[in-house]
Amino acid sequence: MPQKGVKVIAQNRRARHDYFVLETWEAGIELKGTEVKSIRLGKCNLKDCYAAVKNGEMFVLGMHISPYEKGSYFNTDPMRPKRLLMHKSEIRKAHQSVMQQGLALIPLSVYLKDGRMKVELALCKGKKLYDKRDDMARRDAQRDIERAVRARG
Repeated sequence: MPQKGVKVIAQNRRARHDYFVLETWEAGIELKGTEVKSIRLGKCNLKDCYAAVKNGEMFVLGMHISPYEKGSYFNTDPMRPKRLLMHKSEIRKAHQSVMQQGLALIPLSVYLKDGRMKVELALCKGKKLYDKRDDMARRDAQRDIERAVRARG
């Protein structure tokens, strides 16, 4: 019986720092057996990965899944492109946005949802250096406010 609920396996924390997230989708991911076992052990890295559309199908490129230790010759290439399972209309919409507006498709996290492997995919716009500084200043100010409120109360 698969477990109910959501268990986050890996997150791309750098994505929210480097990009403005405009829209997100949940997509299934097509994996081999040993890749699933390796991801369940937390051996997944989302650093520097992105998604692209090829021949009407969505693929995630640059996602590193370490080989399963007990997998022997069943192990696959850790960097192979993995197909994402999305509705055709969602793929078409994402592809049009990327082509027309110069946006990027970035995986934000990999998680288990009711026993199935899912990827949170975001349509992102790159941040400039001054945007990043703005966010850091806003975050610092918010932290100072919360600290002051805690000290008073």
